[in-house]
Amino acid sequence: MEKSQKKSMLDLHRMDVEQYRKTDKLPVTIVLDNVRSEMNVGSVFRTADAFLIERICLCGITPFPPKAEIHKTALGAEDSVAWQHYPTTMEAVEQLKYDGYCICAVEQVHGSVSLVDFKVAQGQPMAIVMGNEVKGVSQQVIDVCDVCVEVPQEGTKHSLNISCCAAIVMWQVYQQVKGNR
Repeated sequence: MEKSQKKSMLDLHRMDVEQYRKTDKLPVTIVLDNVRSEMNVGSVFRTADAFLIERICLCGITPFPPKAEIHKTALGAEDSVAWQHYPTTMEAVEQLKYDGYCICAVEQVHGSVSLVDFKVAQGQPMAIVMGNEVKGVSQQVIDVCDVCVEVPQEGTKHSLNISCCAAIVMWQVYQQVKGNR
C-alpha cells in the first residue's frame, strides 16, 4: 500500500470568506435555543460553514460573536456564516415560520421522527432548532414546530453534546439537499 500524503490547503481548493459569502447556500437555518457554551456555538459555526448553511440564529442566552471561545472553535467561521441574535427563541421561530420555513426541533419527544427516516421537504426552507445543553429545546418551542427529529442512540447516555448532534443533523440534511440540487 502506498503511503498517503496529507493534502495542503492549496490541494483542498477552499474559498476565502468573500467567495463563501457569495456562494449559494442551502436553504437551512440553524436555531440555537439558549445554548450556554461558547465552544459549542463555535463548533456549530464551523460545521455550518462546512455544509453551506445559510445562517445561524443565536437566541436568548446563547453567546454571540465576538467572543474568544467562539473564535477558538469556529476558526473564523463566525465571519463567513451569517448570523443573527434574537432575545428569545420564540421570536426567531415566529419570524422563520412567517418567512415560510419548516421548523424542525432536534429533540426526543413522543412522536419524533428518527433522523434515519427523516426526509427534507424539497422546495421549502428549513430551520433546525438545537437546544440547551441541559434542558434541550424548550417545550414552548417544541409546541410550535412542524416536526421533531431524534438522532438514534443505543448507549447508556440519553443525549449527545449539542455540537456533535448538530454536526450529525447538518450532515444528513446536507446530503439530502445537495443530492437533490
